Amino acid sequence: MNIDISLLPQTLDALHLILGIAFIVTLFLLVLVLTVAVLVLLRRSAAPAQPQMIEKVVEKPTPAPTPPPAAVREEKKAEKPAPPPKPVILREPTPDAALQLLGLFQSEARLLDFLEEDISAYSDADVGAAARIVHEGCRKVLHEHFDIEPVRPEEEGTRITIPKGFDPAEIRLTGNIVGEPPFQGVLVHRGWHAVKVKLPQLSEGHRVDILAPAEVEL
Repeated sequence: MNIDISLLPQTLDALHLILGIAFIVTLFLLVLVLTVAVLVLLRRSAAPAQPQMIEKVVEKPTPAPTPPPAAVREEKKAEKPAPPPKPVILREPTPDAALQLLGLFQSEARLLDFLEEDISAYSDADVGAAARIVHEGCRKVLHEHFDIEPVRPEEEGTRITIPKGFDPAEIRLTGNIVGEPPFQGVLVHRGWHAVKVKLPQLSEGHRVDILAPAEVEL
């Protein structure tokens, strides 16, 4: 194919000039866009891979339990079973002193004779006369060998106050007992308290089980 150069325009008019400038600008913009696109792709391919974020589950520490209030603690203490009561230790009584005292009552007041006698056949006057003799002899033994005092100093029939912490061995409550001491009541009996015991000493070989020897008249 032969191109006739003579057919090409020898001069540039305004239209051809504008078209040439537009072509150059478009070509420049195209080259610029392609360059930017290539750079972006290169950066993305060269950038290191981002590590995958793994969410770490951290277990929260369990808070310590709040101690219960004092009232609840006291209630729990109250629910605990009470310790078993201490065993009661019983003292073995020695019969010697009791037998000796019974022998004294027999010796001075004929107490055993009076108690062992069937008094149903006797009149009240006969029983009363015998009781007076027994009373005098027993009272003599009591005063000779014991010092006794009333537990309460007040007169019988007096209204008294029983304080908290009283000794039940000294005071016995009767009637309608309600609530906690102190109590208000009437003294019915003053009680007795042995202050001193003065039993005679026993000789070696003395038989306290013989309360009264048998008497034989010859």
